[in-house]
Amino acid sequence: MTNWPDLPLSAWRDTRDTLHMWTQVVGKIRLKLTPLINHWWNVTLYVTARGLTTSTMYHGDRWLAIDFDFVAHVLRIRVSDGAEKVISLEPKTVAQFYGETMQALDELHVPVRIYTTPSEVAEPIPFERDDVHRSYDREFVERFWRALALSADVFTKFRSAFIGKCSPVHFFWGSFDLAVTRFSGRPAPERAEVDAMTREAYSHEVSSVGWWPGDDRSEASYYSYAAPEPQGFRAAKIRPNEAFYNEPLGGFYLPYDAVGNASDPEATLRMFCEDTYNAAADCGNWDRAALERHA
Repeated sequence: MTNWPDLPLSAWRDTRDTLHMWTQVVGKIRLKLTPLINHWWNVTLYVTARGLTTSTMYHGDRWLAIDFDFVAHVLRIRVSDGAEKVISLEPKTVAQFYGETMQALDELHVPVRIYTTPSEVAEPIPFERDDVHRSYDREFVERFWRALALSADVFTKFRSAFIGKCSPVHFFWGSFDLAVTRFSGRPAPERAEVDAMTREAYSHEVSSVGWWPGDDRSEASYYSYAAPEPQGFRAAKIRPNEAFYNEPLGGFYLPYDAVGNASDPEATLRMFCEDTYNAAADCGNWDRAALERHA
């Protein structure tokens, strides 16, 4: 059985924060080069056999992809005409990483200009001025990637049973989490009080499950929420026993360690995915017969 790596936040917090900003640099390039797809699915990154990728992006009559390779610990920028640049992933500031990435794009003749203020962080520092975040611990980056890959495998199998509208299994660089989202098919009530990005993200009823490496509010955890949250959802019985409804954050949370230390981590995580979806769908009166694949 595949071992799920230990990932205590205290052991790699500085690396986590630096990597978060690096993924934002690359994610904002993807945002700039792609047309809006519903719920901002066009901006996400995807788990690969070696790290994370933008997948293909288009720039005039050429196309490119940017890959984080967490095996060789490099950032690869590859262009359709065969041109390529490689940037080392090692202890360096966000400002240096940003500068090297933008310079590489210029030298590849695919110049891109992005909004350099990070998204969804409490005290954002523009990339070109961020000399604070500069850590890179290879071992913990590899553990992070393995946790992503193992989680993505379970999420993909979970996704396969749903024939309604469903997101890819994708990585959001703003919130720094991996997620897959199912949709009831009904529009959600308008949320006039939130920003335009949030309104687009939650324009329809959803049940979402994901994995998050944690921050000051929580250690690494799996989570699941329904939006809008139907009556009775938070009172549902969710397995395994370590799962709980997190009032401050909203939604059910399951500590990553409870999955990694289980005798069968995949079955334990799948149980959490299924129970939280069942609660959202039943409490929200989803048309389950039409939305689910039945053998």
